[in-house]
Amino acid sequence: MAVTRHSITYDSGLFHNGVATGTDIELLTPTNNFSVSSILITNTHASADVTVSLYMQNSPTDAASESFYIIDNVKIPSGVSLSLGRDFLPTINNSIFGLYLTVGSTDTLDLIIS
Repeated sequence: MAVTRHSITYDSGLFHNGVATGTDIELLTPTNNFSVSSILITNTHASADVTVSLYMQNSPTDAASESFYIIDNVKIPSGVSLSLGRDFLPTINNSIFGLYLTVGSTDTLDLIIS
């Protein structure tokens, strides 16, 4: 799989790259045929912590969907990166589950999936 990059930035309209604050950001869709070996999350905010949750979910539009958190409400200090390697990441059945991220309302971060 090629490297997937996301730059998630807050703007005055309370959106992260066009996604309303409080809405989960879809990083990789179910059935996207992906294999994840590492994830790097970098806080790019000049002075504030960011709070992130990363999880896999099936059927995101279904009220009965199942979610499994990889990290939940983890604070990353300004200028710090969190690296999740193959030993830490679960095997994701990508024919069923997608990969999703939730961030705080003013968080600014870069995310690289490889």
